[in-house]
Amino acid sequence: MITTVDLSRWRAGGAEADAVAAEVDEGLQGAGFILVTGHGVDPGLAAAVRAASRVFFALPDDVKQNYSVPVGGHGWIGPGAEANGYAEGTETPPDLKESYSLGAETATGDADVDRIWFAPNVWPREVPTLQALVETYAAEMRRVSDEMLALFAHALRLPVNPWASLAGSPTWTMNINHYPPVSVVGEPEPGQFRIGPHTDFGTVTVLDREPGAVGLQVFSEAEGWADAPYDPEALTVNIGDLLEYWSGRRWPSGRHRVLPPQPHAPEEDLVSLIYFYEADHDARVVPLDPPIGRVEGLEPVTSSAFIKQRLDAITIG
Repeated sequence: MITTVDLSRWRAGGAEADAVAAEVDEGLQGAGFILVTGHGVDPGLAAAVRAASRVFFALPDDVKQNYSVPVGGHGWIGPGAEANGYAEGTETPPDLKESYSLGAETATGDADVDRIWFAPNVWPREVPTLQALVETYAAEMRRVSDEMLALFAHALRLPVNPWASLAGSPTWTMNINHYPPVSVVGEPEPGQFRIGPHTDFGTVTVLDREPGAVGLQVFSEAEGWADAPYDPEALTVNIGDLLEYWSGRRWPSGRHRVLPPQPHAPEEDLVSLIYFYEADHDARVVPLDPPIGRVEGLEPVTSSAFIKQRLDAITIG
């Protein structure tokens, strides 16, 4: 069961905020996922980003190739580049998707750091409206992510929110994922997904989903794989590996997958907006010990090294 959290109750403060925080703690201990309402993001903004991105994805491959980048880069990540199941050691065929990927541009002046974490974004000339829409949307996602981290710190009854200082100039990535129909990608191979089973790598992932015949599934120890509930007014939020580690493994990183096109809806064509939030590239993340955390003696980690190791694992070739 995935909990729905209303952020307007959190903003009310006092006993109402405490009650929401308790619901968050209980919900995240189950599957690492929650639905979030009261977030204040204009639904028209997501619709506009989606519409502009569809214009890009409809371009011929030789045009999109001008913006091609490897996994972790900023630009077009074409079909066959990723197999997310590898991140957890599951060998799967390449994921049935293409993505347009963007990220933080707050350069540090260190060439090696900036090349990996703060490379300039690339905007397709063929879709001039995309840049302003995505920049506005990403700013809204950062606002929501910062609010979620503050709520999470409160849920663990910490006296201060450590993420206020650990995410001053954070790394983040936004993927606009396009899941084409069978007529484009062909019949799925055995064990092939739109996105293979995996966990995300950072702190908070904020997902704006497009409803379909099938799609996102979430894993929990209690229920195994189950369809994630959909609410058109809610954002889907899950925690990543870095936040799981910080919580002393109190909250499991949300394991999930996206099913391939199904026989009863072979021409389904979906676009998802996914915002992966992390922390400052050099943030030193110190796991919480018991009784808050569940595991004793976890060593501190640096955010960028922790995430880069996982990014490398999902890259084909």
